[in-house]
Amino acid sequence: MAEAEVRAAGGAVWRRAGRRVEVLVVHRPRYDDWSLPKGKLEAGESFEQAARREVAEEAGVAVELGDELPSARYLDRKGRPKLVRYWAMRAVGDVSWRPTAEVDDRRWVALDEAEALLTYAHDRLLVRQLRDLSG
Repeated sequence: MAEAEVRAAGGAVWRRAGRRVEVLVVHRPRYDDWSLPKGKLEAGESFEQAARREVAEEAGVAVELGDELPSARYLDRKGRPKLVRYWAMRAVGDVSWRPTAEVDDRRWVALDEAEALLTYAHDRLLVRQLRDLSG
């Protein structure tokens, strides 16, 4: 019997810092990686709702959803098919945040720095897409 698809959502969160655009990246100690914030949908939750919630929980940022970015499909660490939908997200405020076992650090970095820091090729692709959208 085929495993049910795991559904997740997240985004490339950006803000203007003077004349440059910065993107938010998070560090996950379990995998020792730098990635864009994302997470699994909860029961009854839309992809858009999950994307906003996950960014708030993992990174402590309230966001406004912009354009949808390319999705990722792959097998997760348990061999299940997984779909992750992403959006460009403009930071509109802060919410309470503290380091956790899931995400122990967060950084606002310039787009070029993000491409060098991010662990996964798909996240780097999303940052390039964000650069194109932000002009």
